[in-house]
Amino acid sequence: MDMMTSAAIRQQFLDFFKSKGHTIVPSAPIVLKDDPTLLFTNAGMNQFKDYFLGNKKAPYNRIADTQKCLRVSGKHNDLEEVGVDTYHHTMFEMLGNWSFGDYFKKEAIEWSWELLAEVFKIDKERLYVTVFEGDAKENLPKDEEAWNEWKKWTSEDRILLGNKKDNFWEMGDTGPCGPCTEIHVDCRTDEERKLVDGKTLVNNDHPQVIEIWNNVFIQFNRKKDGSLEQLPAKHVDTGMGFERLVRVLQGKQSNYDTDVFTGTIAATEKITNKKYDYSDSKEAIAFRVIADHIRAISFTIADGQLPSNTGAGYVIRRILRRAVRYYYSYLDYKQPLLHQLLPVIAKQFEDVFPELIKQLDFIAKIIFEEEEGFLRRLGYGIIRFENYTTNETGKAEVLSYVKTVEEAENDRINFRGKKIIYGPFAFELNDTYGFPIDLTQLMAYEIGWSVDMVGFEKALQEQKTRSRSAAVLETDDWVTLIDNVSNKFVGYDLSETKSKILKYRKTTSKEETSYQLVLDTTPFYAESGGQVGDEGVLHFANESIAVTNTKKDNDLIVHFTKILPSSFETIVDAEINIERRKKITAHHSATHLLHAALRKVLGTHVAQKGSLVNEEHLRFDFSHFAKMTDAEIAEVEKIVNEKIRENIQVVIEKLPKEEALKLGAMALFGEKYGDVVRVVIIDPNYSVELCGGTHIGNTGELGFFKIKHESAVAAGVRRIEAVSGKAAEDYINNQFDTITAIRETLKNPKDLSKSIENLQTENTDLKKRIEHLEARQLVGIRNELLTKDEIINNVTFIGSVVEVSNPDALKKLCFDLKNHLRDHVAVLCSNIDGKPFVAVGISDTVVVAKNLDASQIIKQHIAPLIKGGGGGQKNLATAGGQDISNLKAVIEKVKSLLSENYSVFD
Repeated sequence: MDMMTSAAIRQQFLDFFKSKGHTIVPSAPIVLKDDPTLLFTNAGMNQFKDYFLGNKKAPYNRIADTQKCLRVSGKHNDLEEVGVDTYHHTMFEMLGNWSFGDYFKKEAIEWSWELLAEVFKIDKERLYVTVFEGDAKENLPKDEEAWNEWKKWTSEDRILLGNKKDNFWEMGDTGPCGPCTEIHVDCRTDEERKLVDGKTLVNNDHPQVIEIWNNVFIQFNRKKDGSLEQLPAKHVDTGMGFERLVRVLQGKQSNYDTDVFTGTIAATEKITNKKYDYSDSKEAIAFRVIADHIRAISFTIADGQLPSNTGAGYVIRRILRRAVRYYYSYLDYKQPLLHQLLPVIAKQFEDVFPELIKQLDFIAKIIFEEEEGFLRRLGYGIIRFENYTTNETGKAEVLSYVKTVEEAENDRINFRGKKIIYGPFAFELNDTYGFPIDLTQLMAYEIGWSVDMVGFEKALQEQKTRSRSAAVLETDDWVTLIDNVSNKFVGYDLSETKSKILKYRKTTSKEETSYQLVLDTTPFYAESGGQVGDEGVLHFANESIAVTNTKKDNDLIVHFTKILPSSFETIVDAEINIERRKKITAHHSATHLLHAALRKVLGTHVAQKGSLVNEEHLRFDFSHFAKMTDAEIAEVEKIVNEKIRENIQVVIEKLPKEEALKLGAMALFGEKYGDVVRVVIIDPNYSVELCGGTHIGNTGELGFFKIKHESAVAAGVRRIEAVSGKAAEDYINNQFDTITAIRETLKNPKDLSKSIENLQTENTDLKKRIEHLEARQLVGIRNELLTKDEIINNVTFIGSVVEVSNPDALKKLCFDLKNHLRDHVAVLCSNIDGKPFVAVGISDTVVVAKNLDASQIIKQHIAPLIKGGGGGQKNLATAGGQDISNLKAVIEKVKSLLSENYSVFD
């Protein structure tokens, strides 16, 4: 029989559970937007969290799916294992079946066995299952129910007891949880199985005895005090690693040997002209890292998360750079590679995750730009490393980091004359240039050097300590006042409503204590889809409390306040700030008009990549690979304003998603839509979008639209900031006020542009004259300095406080002195606008003969005196500071160093 393909295996899983009455739902985006506890979807259950929490009723009692997941941060962080072993991944698919208060342990266990043993026909002698053994501290008994159900399908010697760590699943520190039963497969050869009993290897990190499926039985709620309470409804939450399942069914010894990855590996072989040898060599690991990481990078970008320096974007950038480092270092490929693999990935997942093929050019462009930029940084880092390890530079680098005399003395003892990469320098390579520490160690080893790992770890820990936010939030458990009632949003039609408080909780930070309230009915729009959350007031019988923001916590609409009401039993009159909402609403509708106009002017490749809609302006990020011309911006404005003048009625309908898409509605990549969607139509032939935001009734309400700025956000992504309505009126008035003020300043010329042009020309001429005069002045100062030289230890020394107009003049003087002196040291100081500035110039001959370094002198001796900082080269360095009282002391300090035969290596 032919080997099943991965696509066929995935489909068979879904078909099996469809036959058991499950509704098949699409994967949620891999990038999370409304869950403050997670950056990425890291488990199949994430999109169903509200059903488990009781915040929302599940649309179906039984669901099955394949979910895109990413595990590279927090508790589930497998990044360093990826590629090194054969079964950990960053991005992976999790196959799952779910029951929301319907079936429980009996059916879940029976169907697990039926699918694996009967449908997929995995050898029953290779299957082991684990059951929760209980926990005395938690007063939790052994899961007898699961044990007894498994006895129906397999022998007792294949049912193993597991501890709380392995067999009790928890969503987090608080929330739904329960015992779980895992299914493990022994993939070893028959000969290996005869030698060692497979059950002894379960949950012992054996690469061939692996967990394949986990059935979680959610029956408890973990409270903040650590106690457990029974849930009113019991749920089933299962997760099976798709890549591991394919490996088992295709009879492979590694996930990377399956057709999930072999296409990518083959394409990498062709590009690099290297062969994948299935070993544990660095080259083989590089192939596996690339095959895994390109998936994580591609899918997150497709779902709307661009690489960046913060948050989720930083995680993606780290993954991408890890892949680049591997192909650069171990496959000897020095140009962008990952973007070349995207067509292979996109084609592979076309039928199950079509978002890649639909955005192929855009995603490839983003990845290429990231690779190219990082490869440049990597090259700079290598040059930095080589400079460090040649010409005694390493010794000087040691002293550039130390802060105290004691540290300096310690480092002189430990590092002088030894071939050791100082720890903080290794950290700089890691932090600034992206070098992993193992790459630094490898490069050091190749030239007979070693790395100060103690110092590296210390520097790494210091950075982690600095990075921790001072305002650590502590959130209490929800205090539930009214149970089993979901909160309802009525803000599309109402700006005020009578409500009751369902629950509340307190959030504490170093700065303040705040509160979060949930109402049964609310007109407050929660921040979503780029539109900011509403502000307003909650009116009680005898008091009013301001709502400072409204956000979503999964599907809960949460109102943020500074205080709590004195009584929770009264009816609440919830009222939004309607004037603020109107301005926000105008900008949201203007965003739709802008999006459609951009597609008309620039092309249908334009797609929304982010937005911000508030009362002050709108900000719209979109895919486009070139700066917009003035003519294109003008044309977009013209189209939008024409649509405003047409006073088009804005029609909002709720339609089945498929019907809406047939109408041509634009759905945003990375958004999760239900079966029924809200469609905003502004002329069926112009703008039809799926949108949950608030909108005006007619386009004429916008009044006017104006683009303020157009700029780049990232490779292939542009940003427009614009205004409409009252904000546009204010913006235009401010522009006219500015122009009027300029006219009055210039005595109301007939041709304002010509007058400004004449001013610019005059300014340029004056600058040239001033530069000429300053140059003559510097010649005079230089000549005077040459008369003040003195000889110290066979070196000409010049030290003086001079009057100059800018810090650059000090550098020019040092350069000029170099042309008139041979063996010299010059230290020039100046008080410029109340701030001290210093320049130190040293002849190249003195740098070598006396082991002097102007940069080190500045950092170690001058910067502390003037309470500032600086640096530069060995023969010229500068500093600026805050304390002008020590300029003469600076000169005396350098003079004393020269008198004492000071050397940076002493």
